[in-house]
Amino acid sequence: MDTIKTGKFLKELRKEKGLTQEQLGEKVGVTNKTVSRWENGNYMPPVECLTLLSDIYGVSINEIVSGQRLSKGEEFAEAAEENLSDVLALNEQTYKKSEKKLMITMLLSTLLAIAIIALMPTDSNYVIRTVITIVLVVSLAFVSNTVNIVALALNKERFEK
Repeated sequence: MDTIKTGKFLKELRKEKGLTQEQLGEKVGVTNKTVSRWENGNYMPPVECLTLLSDIYGVSINEIVSGQRLSKGEEFAEAAEENLSDVLALNEQTYKKSEKKLMITMLLSTLLAIAIIALMPTDSNYVIRTVITIVLVVSLAFVSNTVNIVALALNKERFEK
């Protein structure tokens, strides 16, 4: 997927309709900076916006993602196949990145809990306070890791659909 090519095509389509970035942003529900980022190829519009852009410009989503007008038939089908393949690859990359971030968060919260427990004073005058603190730190690490595991599962489910 060539985001630069798509961005140039989006800019061309917007100008054909005589719209400013701000006017288009209002129609789509985004800021003019977001429209600029799409047109510069920094970001791809989300699916909801692609649908709106398709309606506004009178072109297919396939044409927007391809970054060009397509003739119906074989060219259209080939572009659709390539775009679908690119989206699936991007989807997998996004999933792996988010999975990696969640795993790092789990590791860091566990290491932080261990460090806090290890650095706690073991003065016998504060035994109850120390035990309560250890229980709270372990509970916090458990809750944090449970939330991350749930997020991983939901993330996996979302990307497998």
